Amino acid sequence: MADNALYYGDNMEILTRYIKDETVDLIYLDPPFNSNATYNVLFDEKAGTQAAAQIKAFDDTWQWDQSAALAYQTIVEAGGEVSLVMQAFRTVLSESTMMAYLAMMAPRLVELKRVMKPTASIYLHCDPTASHYLKMLMDAVFGTTYFRNEIVWSYKRYTAKSNRFQRLHDIILFYGKGPHPFFNEIREEYGEKSGTADSHYKQDEDGQWYRWQKRRNQEPYKIFLSDGRRLGDVWEIPIINASAQERLGYPTQKPLALLERIIAASSKPGDLVLDPFCGCGTAVVAAQKLGRRWIGIDITHLAVTLMKHRIWDTFGKELLFDIIGEPVTLPDAQVLAKNDPYQFQWWALGLVGARPVEGKKGADKGIDGKLYFHDDGPNGKTKQVVISVKSGHTNVAHIRDLRGVLDREKAEIGVLITMEESTKPMRTEALNVGFYDSPWGSKHPRLQILTIAELLAGKQIDYPASRGNMTFKKADKALNGEHHPELEV
Repeated sequence: MADNALYYGDNMEILTRYIKDETVDLIYLDPPFNSNATYNVLFDEKAGTQAAAQIKAFDDTWQWDQSAALAYQTIVEAGGEVSLVMQAFRTVLSESTMMAYLAMMAPRLVELKRVMKPTASIYLHCDPTASHYLKMLMDAVFGTTYFRNEIVWSYKRYTAKSNRFQRLHDIILFYGKGPHPFFNEIREEYGEKSGTADSHYKQDEDGQWYRWQKRRNQEPYKIFLSDGRRLGDVWEIPIINASAQERLGYPTQKPLALLERIIAASSKPGDLVLDPFCGCGTAVVAAQKLGRRWIGIDITHLAVTLMKHRIWDTFGKELLFDIIGEPVTLPDAQVLAKNDPYQFQWWALGLVGARPVEGKKGADKGIDGKLYFHDDGPNGKTKQVVISVKSGHTNVAHIRDLRGVLDREKAEIGVLITMEESTKPMRTEALNVGFYDSPWGSKHPRLQILTIAELLAGKQIDYPASRGNMTFKKADKALNGEHHPELEV
């Protein structure tokens, strides 16, 4: 099992195969909610307008199918409290999408419990659509005795006119695996006038406001106002608004402050933090900032690519971590291309630092990905590389098609990524397109052919990369010596 690692794949398979019993100190999970909505990763075009393309990262509309029925049967046949609560759900929910969602979640929660240390905690993030069902399921998996808190994450946002109260909170269910989960008490500041307005507080000779408090054994001890008050179970933390520097364009991205609070409360430096639905990686970034080890798992190569860029932007490429489950050889890539062409496409684009442009087959107009760059100063025009990915047979016609796309899009460079070696006619056709001359005097072939084997060996697109790849919004860098006194153990 690797620490500080990103895993690509189904978290059930990753947990079973790689994560050993009782090795994890803290789990945070933000699984897709059963809200009959399709979440898409939305990027903004460099002109400031929203991209017409929407990249489908996951669809949380679960269907009761053979897979859901098998998951249900397996968990029921295992017996115990989880079996009983799932049978009760089936009686009430029948073969609904909610039942399919719970059938997916139940075995994963059981597996997560297996990997937790006896002193570990788990925080399950959910919305009102499924929180009541998930609370009952968590009670069955972990036991009602080990329920700690139902945390309300409260936030403000723009809301539409409605015939009901506005929904301005999420629920986070906090459980321990055993009777003594590690917990670091976090305090928050009192209001400015709390000390002078409260008759219980007095000033000592140094001007500090204090009061006396009794322990359970009746022993008195001093509490200073400056120490703050114990944090409650309603957390007012702003959401990431559309213009926030922290925002990366991932629709379900959670604030870093939220994850830092959870990690600080239920782990200590050096502990292992696991996020099995990692998305854009907020949990792993927070864990790294607070000196914890981490494991992130996601089922899309798109999310893994986004996490890699975020980690590198935040901590620099000097930070070493493992990426497990991605192809590392040509046969690996061929297997991925055969089993899941879209995942192959997203993975291949990730190799060159590009992003996908479409999630629907046939809608890409000859473009599978784009890469943006600046080569005439920070305030200059954003320029683009258009990319086509082919996992099957290629010939000179594909080069001619890409040349047409290059002209139509008025792009500076076009790239064909191919599994097969290029033919001489393909190379000749590409050379005839000429060169892009950058303002800095460098020349770059306008139409390039790169094989998967070349990319795996380290070859990259020939473009003015030294002036800055602008494809992904860059995450804030972690400051050296960054200090969070309120989050210390």
